[in-house]
Amino acid sequence: MSLKESGEMYLETIYILYESNSSVRSIDIAMYMNFSRASVSRGVGLLKKQGCIEMDNDGYITLTDEGKKIAEKIFERHTVISRMLIAMGIDEKTATEDACRIEHVISDKTFEAMKRHAKKYANE
Repeated sequence: MSLKESGEMYLETIYILYESNSSVRSIDIAMYMNFSRASVSRGVGLLKKQGCIEMDNDGYITLTDEGKKIAEKIFERHTVISRMLIAMGIDEKTATEDACRIEHVISDKTFEAMKRHAKKYANE
């Protein structure tokens, strides 16, 4: 499944919120991302249509297996890239902002190479 960057950002946010709160609603996403409720409503609707999330009658959102797989992939990319940039001397704020942009465009091949590289230097 191919999602646009915004869809990946929503899935990652849902994943992060669910891991910390164990429940997620559209208002939580809007507050976390500093987006309007209308924007979130549209984004959530698209993700629901694509089979990445489910929403119950009370408005609680859960990731489907496919949605969780994508969210975990994006979250891992964000975490690894942020840590690598910080290790290179980039301040945390800049590193996390840059990682947020990079995580959506980097190829699987390049990311796997980065992980191998980071692991190699972590073991030294």
